[in-house]
Amino acid sequence: MKNFEEEEITEPVSPTGQYLNSSALCIYILGVLEFEIPINDCQTLSLLQDVFLPINTRFSSIMIRDQINGEKKWKKVEVNLEEHIKIPIFPSNESSNSLYDECLDEYMSKIAMERLPQQRPLWEIHIIKYPTKNAAGTLIFKLHHALGDGYSLMGALLSCLERADNPSLPFTLPSSQRPKSIFNTKAIFKRFPSIFSSVFRSMFDFGWSIAKSSLIEDDLTPIRSRADDVKLRQITISNVSFFMEHIKEIKSRLGVSINDVIAGLIFFGIRLYMLEVNRESRKANSTALVLLNTRSIKGYKSVKEMVSKNNNGAAWGNQFAFLHVPIPELNDPKFENPLEFIWEAHKEINRKKNSLVTPLTGMLLNMVKTLRGPEAAARYVHSTLRNSSTTISNIIGPVEQMALDNHPVKGLYFMVVGPPESLTVTIMSYMGKLRIAFGSEKDFIDKQKIKCCMEKSLEMIIKASRKISS
Repeated sequence: MKNFEEEEITEPVSPTGQYLNSSALCIYILGVLEFEIPINDCQTLSLLQDVFLPINTRFSSIMIRDQINGEKKWKKVEVNLEEHIKIPIFPSNESSNSLYDECLDEYMSKIAMERLPQQRPLWEIHIIKYPTKNAAGTLIFKLHHALGDGYSLMGALLSCLERADNPSLPFTLPSSQRPKSIFNTKAIFKRFPSIFSSVFRSMFDFGWSIAKSSLIEDDLTPIRSRADDVKLRQITISNVSFFMEHIKEIKSRLGVSINDVIAGLIFFGIRLYMLEVNRESRKANSTALVLLNTRSIKGYKSVKEMVSKNNNGAAWGNQFAFLHVPIPELNDPKFENPLEFIWEAHKEINRKKNSLVTPLTGMLLNMVKTLRGPEAAARYVHSTLRNSSTTISNIIGPVEQMALDNHPVKGLYFMVVGPPESLTVTIMSYMGKLRIAFGSEKDFIDKQKIKCCMEKSLEMIIKASRKISS
């Protein structure tokens, strides 16, 4: 790789970007595209050069430390694309495709463990030309989380792909309504009691968040081993698909949001898994970190809009916050009525979304960074993750089918790898389906059993919701 001249483009690395690429944390995102037809990779280099790299300068930049003030910066470099393309060779098996599914699983576990070299841009693509039960070929993007969060990287992906039915038309994305803040200046005097109550709850939540991040750990359970996390733990990646129409049906019957339904579904599925492995753990103290997009915009913006100088590039990057959400206990009444998990998720998530805990936590991290440096702030984030049981993140995908270089995309999901937890859960909607993926600690969590428990969770929730009149 050949460096540009010293006056070449450099930009500061955001505080969150520094936390995610530090001695305490090194977190990546794996984006998995499953194609309907075998992959023809003859255009790979030209697509990367002409389409991918121009999306954002970070894809052709490395992270360096400023020799004067010690701050990390992105420095643009010349990219040797061939270093970023990996095409594995699996053992041949002419009789069935089952071997390739197993090989793909092992390969994903392997690349999840590997750290990308810091001396070149922090991304790779892995082209899997072998058929599996889900696809004729698979493309895996491995990107460092410091490059951006799910919102940024989904926007980048949509810039590379086009609609399979009509490339000239834009993608349609499900609408996302943000709740209005109770801190409306026009009604501040009328709602003073509500505001006072919210401030009190915010301070309580903020104190509890600090305690959870530094002092109070979740119980050891079938989803939390608290194994030695000095090294990146080995994980297996699995996923399960549901029809969005089932999620929407539950949403309509209960009068909650789709995210509430998904959170309740996952919480109930986790408790069912705990019940099967260790009955006592169904009431253990377990917390989920639910990721919240903190941008004040609706829907995806084009990459040009994300990095526009008019808004100081405010849409691109890592703009998210963790919400500490207790996973409800599985007592007998809740087992009889699993809808309680959705209602509790709805109440807890909405309350914390509208509190001040998110900006207060951001201020705390900035204060730690200022007083003790970014590595200390990174250790605080690491402790926040380590003391919890799981992290849950969600990305909205397009309604229409996507295509890359005339290769229709049959399925799409992602996984966050590197957090010091035994279980990471990600959710992706695409083409009327909901894909829930699990990053599970190998030889600790039974990936088949947790998939079955999620399927059972949805089945029981649908059955319970249909007893409620629309």
